[in-house]
Order: sequence, then structure tokens, then C-alpha cells
Amino acid sequence: MRYEVVAIGNPVYDIIVTPSAKSRGRILSGCSINALLALRKLGFSRLGLVGSIGRDYLERLRTDLRRYGINEFVLIIGNETGGFELVYNTKGDRTLKVLGVAGRIEENDIPDEYLNAEYILLGPILQEIDIKVVEYLATTSKAKLFLDPQGLLRIIDEQGIIRRVCDRDILKKITSMVDYIKPNEHESKVLTGEDNPYLAAKKMVDWGARIGIVTLAERGSVAYDGDVFYRVQAYKTNAIDPTGAGDVYAGAFIAKKLEGAPLPEAMLFASAAASVMVEHIGPDFPLSYEEARKRYIAIIDTLEITDRLN
Repeated sequence: MRYEVVAIGNPVYDIIVTPSAKSRGRILSGCSINALLALRKLGFSRLGLVGSIGRDYLERLRTDLRRYGINEFVLIIGNETGGFELVYNTKGDRTLKVLGVAGRIEENDIPDEYLNAEYILLGPILQEIDIKVVEYLATTSKAKLFLDPQGLLRIIDEQGIIRRVCDRDILKKITSMVDYIKPNEHESKVLTGEDNPYLAAKKMVDWGARIGIVTLAERGSVAYDGDVFYRVQAYKTNAIDPTGAGDVYAGAFIAKKLEGAPLPEAMLFASAAASVMVEHIGPDFPLSYEEARKRYIAIIDTLEITDRLN
């Protein structure tokens, strides 16, 4: 079997608190998880996962993954399960308090059969992969590499709170080895030093990525392909919980690329799918291909293409 998508990054069990909702205890989340959930809900089934989990949540994770139709996974048993308490204020800003730190993922944790995937999504949560893993995948796999760099830009401060930092030299090297890189606007500023998302997207391509994407929450997303810039708007909706929206964007984007869609179509579809995620809290968001398609059609006229920096 050739896998469509393999996601590499630790699952987490989070507590989420927003002005309008709160999770019931710790719930399944993480970049790799949310992206795979989106892909599964959109009809893709040849999916794989590599991540570290503590024994405290091991059986629950196995049960959850199978319940959501993710049946192929490699779980590395670590000392504890990763997770955050995410608290959002009324402006949408959030604080991440660390609840646990899962183990690292090394090159030899990745099965050979996963290297033949069409796409490999790198979705670290908290420094669990490093440049050696990315280099290994770039040199041994023919898969297209899609990087969400959020977990490479995080450290834990003395109060146990996540702060964003960046070793730009290392991140430039990592960026040069991937096909797609997708930070959000806050991460892209830390990563590139650029406030302007168009400049940030361009800089990531200048560093060697084939496509640079910057997501802008309720303002949509920007991408650069080395030639022109694309801008799409978000589907307007009532946001309950923004956690995981960027992860669903990544999964839905890859879903469209697997169908052979061009970059702007993939961006529009990803933006539409992410809007379903923000209307709910946790992994049971009711995404379907039909609903994403309907929302895609509703925002298709928002596409802007330019060869100039805005």
C-alpha cells in the first residue's frame, strides 16, 4: 500500500478554554492529529502517523485513533503525554501552559514503508523533531514535504508557559528542504523577521521552499510560489475555538493537492475546511467534503493574484 499522507508529530491531549467554550477535560489534538482527522473526514484513508505518547494516555489514544478511522500508526512510548492548557482572551490571543512534554521522534522511528507516501506532513508540537529528521526525509523519501513549523518555534519558560523563539539559521536550512511551509502570521514574523505576510511568504521561498504560505486567521491566507502571490479570504463564520484551524487548513490543502488541484484552489478549499473547525471544540468537528466544497464556492471570488508585494 502506498500511503497518501503520513503525519509526523506528537499527539497531544489539551485543555482548551475560550470566552465561549471549554473542553471537558483533556481532549485529543495536535498538528499531526488534526490534519489527519481533516483528511479522513474528507474521504482519504491511506494515512499514517508517527508520534510519541506516554503510557498514561496510550490506550486512550489507540482507541481514539481507531474511532476516527486512523488505523495505521507508530507510537513511541515516552515518559509522559504532551499537552497544553490553551486559554484564549476576547481578542483571540492565547496562552499555552505546558501540561506534559512527550518524547522525541528520531529517523529510525519512521518505517520504511512510510517513506513512499505521496505527502509527509511535519507537524511538531514542541521540538520533537529536528533538522536531522527533515534531512533524512528530504534525502530518502520521494514524498512532498509539508512543514507546519509551529513546534520548532517554541520553548518553555520558567513559568511553564510557551514562548516563541527561532534559531533562524537552522530554520532557514530546514525550510530549504521542504516543498511547502505554512506558519501563521505570528510564527512567520518570528521565523522570517517580517511583519508583512507577503514578504514573509517570499522570504521562505527565497530560502528554498517551493511554496510559502502564511495563514491569517479570520483574514484568510497568503501564498507565494516564486512567481506570483495568492490571497484568499476566510469563510465568515462564528468562531467558537480557533485551536487546530491551521492544522485542518494543512490537511485540507494536501487533500486538494492529492487531487491535482492548483495552488489557489487548494488554498480556497483549505480555508473553507478550516472554517468548520473553528465552529466547534475538539476532534469531533463535522467536516465533510460536501460542506467544504459549499464553503469553497462561497469564497471563490475572494481570490487575488498579484506579482507585486502588498
